Amino acid sequence: EPILARMAEIISAETGDVNDNALEQIELASCDAYKRLVAPSCEIDATVSKKTEADRDAIEVFGENLRNLLLAPPLGGKAVLAIDPGIRTGCKVAMMDATGKYLGQTVIFPQQKPEEAAKAIAIIVNKYRPEAVAVGNGTAGRETEAFVRSTLSRLKAQHPEIPTPMVVSVSESGASVYSASEVARKEFPDLDLTVRGAISIGRRLQDPLAELVKIDPKAIGVGQYQHDVHQPLLSAKLDEVVVSCVNGVGVELNTASAPLLERVSGLSPSLAKSIVEWRNENGAFKSRSDLKKVSGLGPKAFEQSAGFLRIRGAENPLDASGVHPER
Repeated sequence: EPILARMAEIISAETGDVNDNALEQIELASCDAYKRLVAPSCEIDATVSKKTEADRDAIEVFGENLRNLLLAPPLGGKAVLAIDPGIRTGCKVAMMDATGKYLGQTVIFPQQKPEEAAKAIAIIVNKYRPEAVAVGNGTAGRETEAFVRSTLSRLKAQHPEIPTPMVVSVSESGASVYSASEVARKEFPDLDLTVRGAISIGRRLQDPLAELVKIDPKAIGVGQYQHDVHQPLLSAKLDEVVVSCVNGVGVELNTASAPLLERVSGLSPSLAKSIVEWRNENGAFKSRSDLKKVSGLGPKAFEQSAGFLRIRGAENPLDASGVHPER
């Protein structure tokens, strides 16, 4: 090897007066040291350096993918009918009003009992008048979407007075993780996991950011090989992206859930919970200054968080903007 040859040249030059036997032993020792210790160490250092560099580039891509998911345009305050597709166990159907409030659920079997399923869809659309139908893109998603479109088309031909909702395919990545989480159990303690998943799909269409912050970012499906990169670096980056998106958009103080509020700069999980409890006990916040009445929320937390919170319809119109109350 060139390195070993160069080492032999240096040893010969530095040990010119040493006898041949000693020189041979020195060369053997240096060769052994290089092969057994120096070379593996250099290889490991180089591999780790390149792996870290590759991880950082990959994590940047994952972060950008997550940002695009979180900042997807929301449908807004419109009633949504959500369908979580399934074959053997049927399609779970959940209805939400314009604020995301859960109204009811049922199960349909488009493949096994298409007539009954079409009738159920027609009854729900006629009763609740949803403006959109969110269909999960999981197993049997395409078939379910096609079934809903054909059902709505027939309904429009028979009853032209009933507004026809648009049908949207929604990513259901992480919906099962949410449905089994502590947050979901607190929100819907009496509902089955599959129904919680359908509700999550519908709310993702209404407001992706507010719904996806409830899920571990790594469970949303931001990249193919995210489990191969350095996990602490990935977690830190994805959390940073979530916080950045939440604070960039701003949070409606009177409707935000605790998981969303705790992503706001300056608010800890305990403070977020206290804000929701205060709101439940005292009603809607009339101004951002009311935050000072929340137990445990001191001047510093108010200073850090108030600029990222919004109150639509407040007495002071600037409370609906990014202008800080102290300014």
